[in-house]
This record gives sequence, C-alpha cells and structure tokens, in this order.
Amino acid sequence: MATPIASSTSISFLSYVSLFLLLCSSKNGYALGGGEKKALQSHFHTVQVNYFLSAFVCSPSTKDKRKGASLKVVHKYGPCSHLHEHNKENAPTVTEILRRDQYRVNSIQSQLSQNSLKESKATTISANSGKSIGTGNYIARIGLGTPKTDLSLIIDTGSDFTWTQCQPCFGSCYPQQDPIYNPSLSSTYTNTTCSSHQCSQLSYATSVAPRCFTNTCFYGINYGDSSFSQGFFGSETITFAPFYVIPNFFFGCGEYNDGLFGGAAGLIGLSRNSLSLVSQTSSKYGNYFSYCLPSKTSSSGHLTLGNGGGNSTGSSLQFTPLLSNSKASSLYFFDIIGIKVSGQTLSIPQSVFKTAGSIIDSGTVITRLPPAAYTPLRTAFRQQMKQYPMTQALSILDTCYDLSKYSTVSIPKISFLFGDNIEVPLAANGILYAGNASQVCLAFAGNTAASDVAIFGNVQQQTLDVVYDVAGGKLGFGSGGCS
Repeated sequence: MATPIASSTSISFLSYVSLFLLLCSSKNGYALGGGEKKALQSHFHTVQVNYFLSAFVCSPSTKDKRKGASLKVVHKYGPCSHLHEHNKENAPTVTEILRRDQYRVNSIQSQLSQNSLKESKATTISANSGKSIGTGNYIARIGLGTPKTDLSLIIDTGSDFTWTQCQPCFGSCYPQQDPIYNPSLSSTYTNTTCSSHQCSQLSYATSVAPRCFTNTCFYGINYGDSSFSQGFFGSETITFAPFYVIPNFFFGCGEYNDGLFGGAAGLIGLSRNSLSLVSQTSSKYGNYFSYCLPSKTSSSGHLTLGNGGGNSTGSSLQFTPLLSNSKASSLYFFDIIGIKVSGQTLSIPQSVFKTAGSIIDSGTVITRLPPAAYTPLRTAFRQQMKQYPMTQALSILDTCYDLSKYSTVSIPKISFLFGDNIEVPLAANGILYAGNASQVCLAFAGNTAASDVAIFGNVQQQTLDVVYDVAGGKLGFGSGGCS
C-alpha cells in the first residue's frame, strides 16, 4: 500500500485535461477508452447520500476478529451504545458537537503554547484553559473492581488520566447510565497514600497539584469546557475480558464531578503519560495498543491492548515514526508531509506542517490543518465538487453542499502522506461530515494561525486500524479495520 509521493500537480490542470477530452469526444467523434474512464473513476468515491447520515439501528462490524485484551468500541451517541437510551433525549446537535470540539482544540493549543504541562505542574489551572475533552467521542466498557462493575468509559489518546464516578457522591455526580461504582463493595480497592510515587505523578497528569486528606491522595482535574472531576486516587483491579485482568491499576475515584460526558461513567486515558492505561499495563502489553473507530454511529470497532499478532483484517500495516515534543511529551506527535486530492499531491511545502507539528488524537472530531494547508485542500475539493450546489457553513465547516436532491454522490478521494512516505487513504466518511442531507460538509477545518498544531481527528481515522507501537516509536495504519 505504500507508494512514493507523486510530483506536485495542479488539480485544475487535471480538470482541464478531462474537459478537453470530453470536448474532443463530442466534436470529433472520439470516446474515452475504458482505461481512461477507469482511471478517472478510481480517484472518486461514489456513495449513497444516506451513507453520511445517522442510522437508528445497530449494525455491529463483522470485520474484527480480535481476541484477548480487546474491547468493543462504539460511538457514545449511536444505537450500538449502552448509553443510547440515556442519550436519546440529550444527544447534542451536530452544531453543538462541533462547538465542543473547538473547546477541545483550544485547550490543546493553549497547553502547547503555554508549555503548561511542564511549567505549571503545581498550579491549579482555570476551567477555560483546562485539560482537553471532546464530545464526539467513542466509548468502551470495562469491568472495575471485585466483583466487577461494568462501566462505559470514553477512550481518549489525548488524556493522561483514567477516572470514574464513585459512591458516595459527596459533592455531586452527573447522571450516568451505568450504576455508579462503589469502592466499599470491592475487595480489591485501595486508597493511594500521599507519599506514594503515583500520587506525586498526578501534577503532571492532571495539571493540578494533589491534596492530602488523612494520608490519602486526593486528585482534581478540570477540562476546557468547564467539566471537572475530583476525588480520591486509588488502585483497583480492571477486567477487559475473561482471563484478561489487571490488578493494582491507579485511577481517580471521583466523588464530585460535573460536565457534558453524555452518560459515560468517566474516561480512559491512552496517552504516553506514566499514569495512562497504556503505560500502567506496559509490563504485560508492551506499550502497544490499537483501535478501529467505526464509520457510522450505528456500527462498532475495537480497542485492543498488546500486539495480538497484528491487525485482524489481513490488510498490510504501514508505519510512520512517532516523534517527541518537549512541550507535551504525552501526546502522539508524528509528521504530516502532504495531502492528495483525486490522486494529485497538493502544492503545500512540507515546512507548513513542520512549523507547529502534528498530533493524532482520538478525542478531536474534525482534523485541523495549518491555514496554508487547509486553503489549497478546500480549493481543490471545491473545484472537484462544482456539480453540486453549495450551501451555508456548518459551524467551523465552511465548505458545505445541499445534497437533498441526490441519491448518490461522487466525491474526490483524499489521502494523507505521513513521515517515511506512507500514503493513507481516507474512507468516504472521513471526507464529508453531515448535519443532514441539506448540509453535507468537507470534514476539515483550518487553524487560526500557522503556529497552531495540526490535529488528525477521529472522523478521518474512521475504519482504519490505527496501531500505536509506543515502545517501538512508531504509528501504524491499515485500511478496512472495521466498517
């Protein structure tokens, strides 16, 4: 699947060539041969318009055959979610999802620009500049405690810390679908002492200095959308599947929580931080995990710890290096070096992506690009979509189409070029994002400034096997990991 980067060619030139051939066909009796037609068609997705719209019946993916320490991943607001009944009346609109997504992006950019993760370890940060959390997130169910309580938790590669709501709720607890975990009913729960090494690590993981109550470590974490969690820092047994049990896992037992978590019981941190799930289970799973995010809210994917013999689909994985960044060492930085539209590489200097760097993030919905990369992408896409009527912008998405009168649509394929010259094609659902059939939009947004980090978001990751070989320092992609 790896291909060399093509030389930069203007999208408009391809259009003119196509137009010229069509004119020759009508004037001089020429006809495009099957090869030429096939070549042009191969650069477009032709799909039904309702493919981009939300479905109301769960259709779990049949592609994933993984076993072992693997969890089913579903969209928090979709019909496959355990939280579906809770969210039926409370699910946010697409506009609200995008608004909250911008909160998350603002938080990430603020953390990086202020270097707060390194320099403000012991400072309580304000809610407006808190840790990042998004709303268009995916959840997985784990077992916590002995006997175990099954909980639906948000999975987030941009978060360092795992927490769940706990009884008793001394301050308040927001409504959740699952029973709230009660540590007093578990034989394996233990509070963490203030003098422990793990307690001292909280400052970095939460950006809030821990407090101490009768030698018990107490955590607090604030998010950029004013959500928060506070409570005791403890250790517990977690269960992924029968025979896949991890003892002494450190997590936050939140007795005072509030926020827009959509009925989820808390959050699983999958970053590179020492308190993340990935790091805490490294002795067993080798700092290696993977996931596939489903293309629709009505389908399912997976989250798997450990190699497990590679990806399940048989598609070949391509790897790009993971990079270090002193401002945010727990985030997953990597190199974006180019973008293709309809098979043609856009004329974007690689320095455009180098200025602030790029991260991959499961919690950000829409991919954010430097202004000098987003503008040529938008221009090329609009040129290839001239046959469809444009309509008003949808929140941060400024290239939208009214497809209500169409049953099918042909859209230009988009691929990303990553470090080590690997090319990763996006699924059709990774290219367009729909409010409804009358407002279907290019699923990318431009950053405010060139100094803002680029973020490869979860819409663009859909159906890909995304593999994090943290110990090996590389990030892998394989097509068709789930549906």
